[in-house]
Amino acid sequence: MIPDFLVTHSGGFHADELLSSVILTRLFPQARIVRSRAPEWITPGEDRIIYDVGGAYHPAAGIFDHHQRGAPLREDGQPYSSFGLIWKHYGRDYLAASGLPEAHVEAMHGSFDASFVLPVDLTDNGALSPSGPLAGLTLPVLLETLKPVFDEADPEADNRAFHAALAIARSFVEARIAQSAAKLRAEAIVHRAIEASGQGRVLELPRGMPFRPAIVKAGADHLLFVVHPREKDWCVTGIRRAEEGFELRADLPAAWAGLTNGALEAVCGIEGASFCHNGRFIAAARTRDAALAMAELAVKEALSIGA
Repeated sequence: MIPDFLVTHSGGFHADELLSSVILTRLFPQARIVRSRAPEWITPGEDRIIYDVGGAYHPAAGIFDHHQRGAPLREDGQPYSSFGLIWKHYGRDYLAASGLPEAHVEAMHGSFDASFVLPVDLTDNGALSPSGPLAGLTLPVLLETLKPVFDEADPEADNRAFHAALAIARSFVEARIAQSAAKLRAEAIVHRAIEASGQGRVLELPRGMPFRPAIVKAGADHLLFVVHPREKDWCVTGIRRAEEGFELRADLPAAWAGLTNGALEAVCGIEGASFCHNGRFIAAARTRDAALAMAELAVKEALSIGA
């Protein structure tokens, strides 16, 4: 079905129908968004997809609401919002339309659902309530701040705000998909580099890229540092022990912390050493040879203290 209309509810908007609209407008750019609760619009028809309104979930009829009794649940019992339902049925097509290689579509569909879609679903259904200082900076909250203020008198204000917010929501979805796709490309490069490095403790990469997920996936627990070029110099970077937090498998030497150029060269004895962060998670050198020498020296010290 190629719809002429994408129908969602009028009035105030939330993240779920905004993000659903991002997916659907990419797949059906010729379709017009209609924001209405009028029966003639929220009744299924061959010319439309209806979402977040209508009181039914019937994919074959093109209606995807989640507010009714008996609304669909995920296999683990967690609730869908309209975003989750639209992603379930149209997400793979969206990824393909975004240029993702076919071999990556299924994995990306699942990972994006778990990391991006599900939190929106849970928040929209009241099953998740972000708390703490950053609660007001979650994507659903930020998108809702784009709604008109309560005493806005212009009857078109909601629709204008919706379309302005839609452009912003689209940028977040597209950027997240692009970043995730890049991580998959990086994974292949990192895996080749791991194979080439054997049992060495230092992994050399051809450029800066996400490396930790691939290292963990490969089970390369022996690696302690990564070396790669950047614009005008070379980096020596530690590897975090866990996805969350900042603890490293091994820190750079304590004697290097906060030093630059000549002072760092004098302490480590490596010509071309140019910088070490005070936190000891990254250092820099002017040449590849200097960066590799710094990494090997850091490995020796880390092993000597039982890293």
